[in-house]
Amino acid sequence: MSFLLPELILKIKKYCDYQERCHKEVRNKLFEMGCNNDEVDEILVQLIETGYLNEERFAIAYSGGKFRTKQWGRNKIKHELKYRNISDYCINKALAEIDEVLYFKTLIELIEKKKIKKNDYKTKQKVISWLMGRGYELDLIKKAIELNQK
Repeated sequence: MSFLLPELILKIKKYCDYQERCHKEVRNKLFEMGCNNDEVDEILVQLIETGYLNEERFAIAYSGGKFRTKQWGRNKIKHELKYRNISDYCINKALAEIDEVLYFKTLIELIEKKKIKKNDYKTKQKVISWLMGRGYELDLIKKAIELNQK
């Protein structure tokens, strides 16, 4: 290993200070820095104990950020959090933080941008498919499209 353990901990703390990180990201970064399994585990425990790493805090920040900036739906956010090995408890807690009214309003705004005509079935299907790809739930999409076409 090229760094001494205190230097390594300082570097990884700066890495965690820059933005919220999940355990998987920090673990991968430590391996990139040349740590072995025992060192990685020791450092992770230290980071968790000192509050630099918090899975629940990461999940809430990640889900809120992706919803606000990229307008992702819950399904896509959930999938991405699972990919990062976040626990189901933290995922559910993070998704519960997304405001229902704002979520539905965002969905309606996305639909309005696509300008679906009343009897344009083909465009409606494309929009539904696009929104499902963004992670929105089919029942909410259909409800929002109905409201939009009144």
